[in-house]
Amino acid sequence: MTVQKLKLKIFGAARDIMGGRELEIEVNGQTVGALRQTLFTLYPALKQLNSLLIAVNQKYAADDSLIHESDEIAVIPPVSGG
Repeated sequence: MTVQKLKLKIFGAARDIMGGRELEIEVNGQTVGALRQTLFTLYPALKQLNSLLIAVNQKYAADDSLIHESDEIAVIPPVSGG
């Protein structure tokens, strides 16, 4: 597997759980799903959120989407409002 260093922008409740607005982590793999699993391992409290969206280059991405170190990646928890 390929290890990548990814820079993440963190929003909402995920920011409180992960401890900051931006974070750099290493991920084994090249998919959004691999990133999601890494986040759940490092920050188990993220599993308590109803959903956790990941955007790559300002578009919501499915778990099978490929990611690269140069991508802009955002972690977006569920948003409530009306």
